[in-house]
Amino acid sequence: MSLRIATFNIENLMARFDFTGFRNELWRDRAVALFEVKNEAEYRELERARAIAHTDDARQLSALAIARAKADILCLQEVDTIEALKAFEYGYLFKMVGQGYRHKYMTPGNDSRGIDLAVMMREETRHGQPIEFVRMTSHAHLTFDDLGLHTPLLGELGNEPNERIFRRDCLEIDVTVGGRPLTIYTAHFKSMGSPRNGMTGREATMPVRIAEALAVRRIIENRFGKDRTAEKRWVICGDLNDYAERVVIEGDEDEPRFRVSREEGSSIDVLTGDGFCENVVERRPEMDRWTLYHTRGPQERHLCQLDYILLSPALARKNPGAVPDIIRNGQPHRTVFPPGQAVERFPRTGWDRPKASDHCPVAVTLDMA
Repeated sequence: MSLRIATFNIENLMARFDFTGFRNELWRDRAVALFEVKNEAEYRELERARAIAHTDDARQLSALAIARAKADILCLQEVDTIEALKAFEYGYLFKMVGQGYRHKYMTPGNDSRGIDLAVMMREETRHGQPIEFVRMTSHAHLTFDDLGLHTPLLGELGNEPNERIFRRDCLEIDVTVGGRPLTIYTAHFKSMGSPRNGMTGREATMPVRIAEALAVRRIIENRFGKDRTAEKRWVICGDLNDYAERVVIEGDEDEPRFRVSREEGSSIDVLTGDGFCENVVERRPEMDRWTLYHTRGPQERHLCQLDYILLSPALARKNPGAVPDIIRNGQPHRTVFPPGQAVERFPRTGWDRPKASDHCPVAVTLDMA
């Protein structure tokens, strides 16, 4: 009896138009910036047309990436509303590739832009085992004080003890698969952002991600009991916006060079440290674990893992040979692949857009017997 589970940051599956580019040209899409815009009403018309046209291309590629993941349960990040998710699932996944998801679950989180977490499920696994939803619990309301996680460093960064820990949420989903229980924790941690105050974006935001990781760990320990956590069936899926290693890209476009660089510290260590859970993507070769290409120009380019499937010790022991798949066919052509990793990209993929997402779906098949 097996279950295939996946995570994917689908990137801004929005049901609303963003017109802020009229007043701040730095936020204006480059296609609209080519044209003279006389007034705000005209800008709104142009932005609607641009967004719809670009969205259709991108969502076809998103659907193809999801279909390639072949997941029974799919955890998604950056979903605007349940209505947008339903429209995407029916109009693209179901109609275009014939592989839809009947059951969808999400709840509003803390992100001011409305990019929330969602989970989609089939009624049964590919091998005919029923998947039954039991309950969903949001932890968006938890504050630093609620879990005793506030620190002076967080205070220096402007985070008050009574503020909410999660920048989005940690959704706790209980299901049964063929009658066997499984708890899914899906999260989307604080993004790194741009350099500030003499620090890299990663360094400046690290304390928040560490608090989020500690909160996820505390939630799981409170749920199952600290001494029994390792023996339970649970999995953490999502975009955790941090990495323990990078594949640094050097040289020019014609002759790129690649080297693995280990980080001194990472918020991921909070979860994987002392065997609390296992990052099963690390079962892949170290040069082949990346799920995102990052660049700020030719002097700053790397591949890294931001998207995770973390297994409880019990699930990891039950699945010693489970090696995740990383679906990279929806990556834009600007993404630099190490030797031997090139894939055939989906039709109509562009230089940097359209694309399925900057992130790659990660999927793994687990023995649930």
